[in-house]
Amino acid sequence: MMADEEAIPICAGSALTDGGQGVRFQVSVGGRATPAFVIRFEGQVHGYLNQCAHVPMELDWAEGQFFESSGLYLMCSTHGATYEPDSGRCVGGPCRGGALHKLRVEERDSDGGAIVVWLPERDIRPLAPA
Repeated sequence: MMADEEAIPICAGSALTDGGQGVRFQVSVGGRATPAFVIRFEGQVHGYLNQCAHVPMELDWAEGQFFESSGLYLMCSTHGATYEPDSGRCVGGPCRGGALHKLRVEERDSDGGAIVVWLPERDIRPLAPA
């Protein structure tokens, strides 16, 4: 587990609504910049690498649009694969049985209201400053 001070702020908690638009951010995987995102589902925040489990293409239809029309599943805009928003497990499409790579994210109280933070892991780190 990473130290608390290593939590990376992503967005205000109010930026995420259930089944609504997500917030994108960049991480480093093996030294390579990789897109990631956070969403809210059933009141909880969830974060994933923005890569379909079938072929590593970005999921969103347009910037931050990860949910399909019902707001119940995440959907890959390229392959039509559908994922459970809380687990990342693929429940339909070409990667059935696969899963998105889940990131450790939390919603924390702060003086300015709730904030969503990402907790880096050994293999997934913040991008190095340019």
